[in-house]
Amino acid sequence: MRIRRNPSAASRAAVRIRPCRPGEELALLAVFQSSVRGLASRDYTPEQIEAWAPSATSDEFRRQWVARIRSNRPHVAELRGEPAAFADLQASGYIDQFFVAAEFAGRGVGAALMRHLLETARSRNIACLSSHVSLTAQPFFRRFGFRLEKEQSPVLWGVALRNGVMTRRLD
Repeated sequence: MRIRRNPSAASRAAVRIRPCRPGEELALLAVFQSSVRGLASRDYTPEQIEAWAPSATSDEFRRQWVARIRSNRPHVAELRGEPAAFADLQASGYIDQFFVAAEFAGRGVGAALMRHLLETARSRNIACLSSHVSLTAQPFFRRFGFRLEKEQSPVLWGVALRNGVMTRRLD
């Protein structure tokens, strides 16, 4: 299944990349939920989706989410002043999270964010990027020069979720 580009006003709007702002962690949770539930559902079962992005989030889940976002310090891609996607880049070159809200898929938001990560990595003299990439996102990462190193099936809440370790050299 391929996401079709929609030439709407939102798709023509300028994407702005900026650091995550304090207090918008739960807005990024909504982006994450939209991405997993709206895009990854074509490659994963309902049980896998629920383990990955629970529909009912507990206070503890939200606390852990906020702590993870604050620790990862992601970059946010926004359209019309609202978060449309986010991704982090760790000092090691590891990308822990890269999510685009379903409504913005195929509109260049993720591409702008990935280009920003690549520029940031080069400016930090990071030689190699790596990430654990979902089946859904692997074609996108391939378009940016990432290679699949190995497939794996980590277990989350007792449910195996296939993904792949992907890398890209920057030298």
